[in-house]
Amino acid sequence: MTESSTRPTGVDKTLVGRSYAPTETYDVSRVKIAEMAAATGATHPAHTDPDAAWALGYSDVVAPPTFAVVLAQRAEQAYVAAPESGIDFSRVVHAEERFVHHRPIVAGDRLRTTVHVDKILERGGITLVTTRAEIADEADAPVATVTSVLAVRGAEK
Repeated sequence: MTESSTRPTGVDKTLVGRSYAPTETYDVSRVKIAEMAAATGATHPAHTDPDAAWALGYSDVVAPPTFAVVLAQRAEQAYVAAPESGIDFSRVVHAEERFVHHRPIVAGDRLRTTVHVDKILERGGITLVTTRAEIADEADAPVATVTSVLAVRGAEK
């Protein structure tokens, strides 16, 4: 272990418990779902063919499960980019991502995301920042919860 790896980062631990207001409304489109399906290798026709989705009981094409990360990461920027966070994004490595889906995301959804800073922990010169993005629809009904852990390396001397 080097000296620099044991130094604490500049991440502000007092922000645990803070929430960042809902982001702008994100309009889920067939095109965005098809792009995510292609990028992740999700080949089920319900991701791109409305007839296939309707046959399965969805109101429109359905997003792959990882689509929620698009909204979560956009919203997390409100916290990560805020000067008070103390996070230097050039020192961030994505450590973990977990999804809880309350219902499928489909084309035509209009979604908003609120980010919560749940935990900040230092270990061996790395700060682990846990955020929770709560994605809701226009009626504020829960759609998905995305929990992320960012590993922030300490600053070099």
